[in-house]
Amino acid sequence: MNVLNLLFTKDGLIYQIVKNKSILEEKSYFVTDETPANLIDEKLDEVLIKQRFDEIQVVSAWNHFTLMPEGFSDHDAGFDLIAYNAPADKEQEELMLSINKKFNIQFYYTFPKNYYKKIKELAIPVHFNFSGEKFLNSINNKSHKEIHINLYHNQCEFFAIDNKKIILYNNLDVNSEVDFLYFIMFTLSKIGFGINETSFYAYGETTENETFISELQKFVKNLKIVFDNIPNKNFILN
Repeated sequence: MNVLNLLFTKDGLIYQIVKNKSILEEKSYFVTDETPANLIDEKLDEVLIKQRFDEIQVVSAWNHFTLMPEGFSDHDAGFDLIAYNAPADKEQEELMLSINKKFNIQFYYTFPKNYYKKIKELAIPVHFNFSGEKFLNSINNKSHKEIHINLYHNQCEFFAIDNKKIILYNNLDVNSEVDFLYFIMFTLSKIGFGINETSFYAYGETTENETFISELQKFVKNLKIVFDNIPNKNFILN
C-alpha cells in the first residue's frame, strides 16, 4: 500500500512516501526570500503526480484555528471563532474539524482551498487532520502541570496541561528562537504555572532549534526531549 503523508506549515511542506510502513522518501520545502512565492504550490503539484497513491494523509500546522469542547455543534460559527485568533478568509480557506476524544475537545481549523482541491481531485481516500489534534493524541501526560512543545521550522505549538486538563493551546509563527522562549515564559506567567513545579517536554525540530532548548534549560528544572526529528522520522508524520 502506497501512502503519501503531507504536513503543511505556514511557510513549508514536508512529505513522506510510505510503502507498507517503510518510508521510501521524505523531503521538506520552505518559502524564503530566495524562493518563488508559489514554491509550495509547485512542489505539491510535483508530489501529487509522483506515483499512484492508495491513500493520502494530510496534517495542517497552519495556525488558523480555534479550540472548543467536544460536542460543540454550531459549525457555521467556525470561521467567526477562528477569526478571533487569525484573519480567516472564507473565499480562500476551507473550514475543517478535528476531534480529540482523549481530552474531549475539538479543533476548528482552516486549510487553503487551492491545496484542498488539488488533493481531493485525485479521487483517492484522503484523511485531513490538524497538527494540534495529532500532537495531543501523542502526548503521554501524568497528573501535574506540564508544558508540551512541538517545534517546527520558524514555528511552534504548545499545550499547557494541568491534572489531565487542557489549560491552553497555541500555535505560533516566530522568526527567532528567543521569541519561542519569550512566548513560553509569558504563557507560564499568565496561567499561573510555576517554573519549578512545571515539567517541560519538547518534540520535533529540537536540534534545529537548539538555541531555544539550551536557553530554556537555563530557566527550568525539568525538561525532557521526547522526540527529535531525524531523516525519515518526523514527530507529526510518524
